[in-house]
Amino acid sequence: MRRDVVLSEFGLISWQLRGTKSPVPDAPDLPEPRQATGFADLKKQLSRETPHETSHEKTREKTQAKEEVFSPGAFSDTRGQRIAQLSWNDFAADVAACTACDLCKTRTKAVPGVGDVHARWLFVGEGPGAEEDKKGEPFVGQAGRLLDQMLAALGMKRGSDVYIANVLKCRPPNNRAPTPQEADACRPYLERQIALIAPKIIVALGKSAAMLLLNTDASIASLRGRGHRYQETPLVVTYHPAYLLRSPADKAKSWEDLVFAKRTLGNVSAAQQ
Repeated sequence: MRRDVVLSEFGLISWQLRGTKSPVPDAPDLPEPRQATGFADLKKQLSRETPHETSHEKTREKTQAKEEVFSPGAFSDTRGQRIAQLSWNDFAADVAACTACDLCKTRTKAVPGVGDVHARWLFVGEGPGAEEDKKGEPFVGQAGRLLDQMLAALGMKRGSDVYIANVLKCRPPNNRAPTPQEADACRPYLERQIALIAPKIIVALGKSAAMLLLNTDASIASLRGRGHRYQETPLVVTYHPAYLLRSPADKAKSWEDLVFAKRTLGNVSAAQQ
């Protein structure tokens, strides 16, 4: 994948060959693009710790003390206790055999998750779509291609220091949002994945993921740009890629969220040294 295509599709910056006079289109809502002439410059800007680069950085100190913390209780049922003991070797087969809700009756394949099982980054979406249901892998449709572009813009790629999962492991009919009962049925699987991966940061993609992980019904707009935690793990909320396909103007906001997440991870790593 060429870098100029990646960044252009995500709506960040456009390439300009040296020596040409074609202007680079303005992107006033994006953080730090003014001096970027290539991917290397973008990575340098992401690594800088200057307090005026994004609105998130300006408010980080003020909001740090107000981080929301959600610590789910211990599993209380036999099924939950069994799932809490699963190893990676048994995880996918257990998901494939699950009949805890009616989605098992309409799925083609269960979609447990994919990626680096020791990843620092965990991205959590809503549920499988039609393509995911056929292949048994999350984010392989059009929204998945956009997610890959989002990762590439940060200098990352699927499967390398990144794990991707969903709230639901089976596709809901017509790609509707999960019901509370379906989300609760799948909750032990996601909680087990988080425990096995032990990520350094979680990115909740969309409202369903934010609701489950933060135990809140607040809007995405109100949750963005603020530090949250799932147990002891920093968590950042942003838009789901499927929403961004319908509302491309919000790609700039999602980019800000990813920059915020990258900085948050950098702060965690620095504190642990």
